[in-house]
Amino acid sequence: MRHSCFSSTGLRGTERMGDDIIVSIHSDQDMVVARAQSRSLADSLGFSRTEATLIATAVSEIARNILMHAGRGEISMRPLREDVRCGLIVVAQDSGPGIRDVSRAVESGFASTGGLGLGLPGARRLMDEFEIESEPSEGTTVTMTKWRMRDDLERLRERRLRRAVDPGP
Repeated sequence: MRHSCFSSTGLRGTERMGDDIIVSIHSDQDMVVARAQSRSLADSLGFSRTEATLIATAVSEIARNILMHAGRGEISMRPLREDVRCGLIVVAQDSGPGIRDVSRAVESGFASTGGLGLGLPGARRLMDEFEIESEPSEGTTVTMTKWRMRDDLERLRERRLRRAVDPGP
């Protein structure tokens, strides 16, 4: 687990650094925590219940892959804010055996351990952006993002809040 003078410990195995949430993945219980934390962050960012469920499902699939293939790892989540959209980025890292054939591993139906092969392909379908970096014997990093468009009223409220906090010259 990372330590920072700006962090405060949350749920078991969960750490917050500013808006970031970091969940160490060591057990099935940690998968539940990661899923709950991703859903909570998605809710706070204004994602619909359906979108929050899709994000939580993708995080759960990636966490399961970490446990099955590497035994342990870490998932970090943080909000992304742009003028016309906001999003949630998830970065999952492990130091496991890596993936020999990444392009094949993201194909539907591919299973390296006798499973159903839904993990990586399923997570990729549920998120808007999906990237894998992997080296044999070095581990794997999965980065995935879900976006939602911000409506005019939301953007107007944010501009007014910024003006109230920093009225300028």
